[in-house]
Amino acid sequence: MPMGSAPSYIRLPCQNRDMVCTLKAAVLNTKPALRWRFTIILIASYAHWTGATAQNTCEKPVYLTFDTGHMGMAPLVAEVLNRQKVKATFFAANERTKTGDGSLGNYWAPWWKARAAEGHEFAAYTYDRAVWRGDLKGVEPKFRMQPTAGALEGREFTWDAKKYCEQVAYSAERLQDFTGKKALPLFRSPGGKTSPRLLAVARECGYEHVGWSPAGSLGDDLPSEKVSNEALLKKALQGIKSGDILQAHLGTWTRKDPWAPAVLEPLIVGLKEKGFCFATLRQHPAYKTWIVANGK
Repeated sequence: MPMGSAPSYIRLPCQNRDMVCTLKAAVLNTKPALRWRFTIILIASYAHWTGATAQNTCEKPVYLTFDTGHMGMAPLVAEVLNRQKVKATFFAANERTKTGDGSLGNYWAPWWKARAAEGHEFAAYTYDRAVWRGDLKGVEPKFRMQPTAGALEGREFTWDAKKYCEQVAYSAERLQDFTGKKALPLFRSPGGKTSPRLLAVARECGYEHVGWSPAGSLGDDLPSEKVSNEALLKKALQGIKSGDILQAHLGTWTRKDPWAPAVLEPLIVGLKEKGFCFATLRQHPAYKTWIVANGK
């Protein structure tokens, strides 16, 4: 090349967004002495780009959610989700735990904070895991509610709309205290038990209810004497469909043979092999608009 002349640039007929062709042109226009190093860098970059693109364009999403429970499986669940690069949505109440002062107690604050740093989402489950038992007649909405956690566990009360909203909101506030991240304007009624009037009250105070899909109840709260982990895994892999909301717990008192150590990771791997991907409820098409409009 004559002194002072500009180097010629090799152009390839790349189509728009053709990443392979674009990378090839970049390699060809690198000095020969550096070309092999640049090629290695580009291969790694391309692998990252294709992985991210595949995840963003997945056409078969499922939405993995966890309710709190006794938290005995919480460390394992976090480990599996991190290893499998899966993001989940956690619904939290201050439930009795095997270790510590309740699932929304200070003992578990570091655990919640770490999950927020990993990119998971959070939502309310009512602070005392209060189960709806029925509506009361009258102009003003009132409900028969039974807390299943806290000092009033097992007793039945009459709650008005204000009291119910306070229970949902306090759960969300505790999550924000621990995570530094606002909870989604969503909630789950314990046991999935609701009424149209209860759901209307929750919406008025800014919370949309999230249940789970028919095949999404993963059965980790069923007695292991009646249904094995192997049977639960097989049923889930056969029944789950694109768009399903899946529900499990961070520990249940009703199952002697724990579900998570035997089923969670094989389930995630099996669903991935079938072409499914995982997203949080923030990405769910049924809740996207609500979340944007009611984000707190």
